[in-house]
Parts: sequence; C-alpha cells; structure tokens
Amino acid sequence: MNDMSIVERKLTQDEIKISARGVQVYYGDKHAIKDVNVDILDKTVTAFIGPSGCGKSTFLRCINRMNDTIDAARVDGKILLDGEDIYDKRVDPVQLRAKVGMVFQKPNPFPKSIYDNVAYGPRIHGLARTRGELDEIVEKSLRGAALWNEVKDRLQEAGTGLSGGQQQRLCIARAVATQPEVLLMDEPCSALDPIATSQVEELIDQLRQDFSVVIVTHSMQQAARVSQKTAFFHLGNLVEYGATDDIFTRPQDPRTESYISGRIG
Repeated sequence: MNDMSIVERKLTQDEIKISARGVQVYYGDKHAIKDVNVDILDKTVTAFIGPSGCGKSTFLRCINRMNDTIDAARVDGKILLDGEDIYDKRVDPVQLRAKVGMVFQKPNPFPKSIYDNVAYGPRIHGLARTRGELDEIVEKSLRGAALWNEVKDRLQEAGTGLSGGQQQRLCIARAVATQPEVLLMDEPCSALDPIATSQVEELIDQLRQDFSVVIVTHSMQQAARVSQKTAFFHLGNLVEYGATDDIFTRPQDPRTESYISGRIG
C-alpha cells in the first residue's frame, strides 16, 4: 500500500500493540495467508474486512495461536505482542490466550452457571486468592460487558439460558475476566439480531478504552461504525490498511475500491 510507510513513521512503540512481519499461513498445501505485515495499535478497534475465505479469520487466529490446534496448519514469520515474539518456543500458548482473549462468531457459553462462566479463567490462572476477590472479578467483568444489571440476581442460573445477545456479552465478560490486553472478535454479531448487535457494538466502543480490540466482520457498515483502523484482505493478501475513514472514502488500491463499492465480494 502506498502510504503504509507514512503510517508507520507516525507510530511510536508505545502505540503499537501487535506487530506482524512476513506472516504466512499454510493449511497443508494451501497458502492461506501471504506475507502479511501490519502494526495493530493499542486502545484502538481494528476491523478486518474482505470476502469470505480471504484469510481475515485465519490471520486473527494467528494472534492467539489458535491455528496451533489445527494439525495441518503451519505459521511462518513473526508476530510480536509488546515486542515479544508470541511464536517463540518459550511462550506458553495457554498463558498467551489469557493475555489475548477471543470471542467467537456463535455465542458459546460453558454449560455452567453465569458466575462460573466468568470465574473459569481467573480460577485456572490463579488470579483470585479468595472467594471475595473472585466475586469482585466476576462483577467487574460483567459490568465491563454491560451485563451485570441484567444478571446480578441470577448468577447461579445457567449461562446457556440467556438470550443470544446476552450469551455473547457473557462470552465477552468471560474473555475480559483474565485481564487480557488484546481482545479478538471473530464476527461476534453475525448470529445476533439488530438490537443485540447494536448493544455489542456499543460495548466494543467502550472496551477500546482498556484493550486493543481486533474484530473480523463481514459487515462493512459495522466496520465503519465500530473501528478506527481497517485492514482489507483479499485472496490471502493484506491489500490495504489505514484509518477506517480513509479506507472507506479514499481507498488507495483498486481491489479495495471494488470491494467497498460491491463489485467483488
């Protein structure tokens, strides 16, 4: 992209949360991600957009090593989180995923109580020494996910009994309970109705005060509403990355322009 060097020159190390250099992903013989270079900022919502199968979710899953769970997948290149290579052999993927939370397309609460859904991560990572501390983390996380007032009197009820939008906010509360630094969201609203979608979008805007948020979305309108930075992927390539307003109103690459205007998709 033409102005990538201008964008990079303006950034300081304090602003950059995730830095990817030369990232390639292979599923067996299939070359799914091709030489991706990008700097993702802290306290910012970054949207990954592009047609189905373009590599946006595959690249998202590189950031918390979820591709490690796929036998045929191979990741080359470097991804740095706060300057540390997350693919270094000394990095424990379980600890990494406590720092890099993930919310999936379909709400997937555990078959446990609302309380235990949120308490699960802090328990396994030893973040609370007492029941009182755990109670505090659960309340803070549910408040952070804009869910506390709706569930505070039913914390022992099953998380699976909530509505779809509430379940997705519960999954966000579960993700933030381990005090992550990055929150990855893979099409978090695609299974939700318009009202629940709007609630989750409002929540994403609040979450960026504390996290670097990266969202994969098939909805360009959603990307325009919630993100400050947008990356456009096409056929495994990161075609263009920049300020969301610029990507949508002044794209530099004809492929981006074709996608935004609906000619490819």
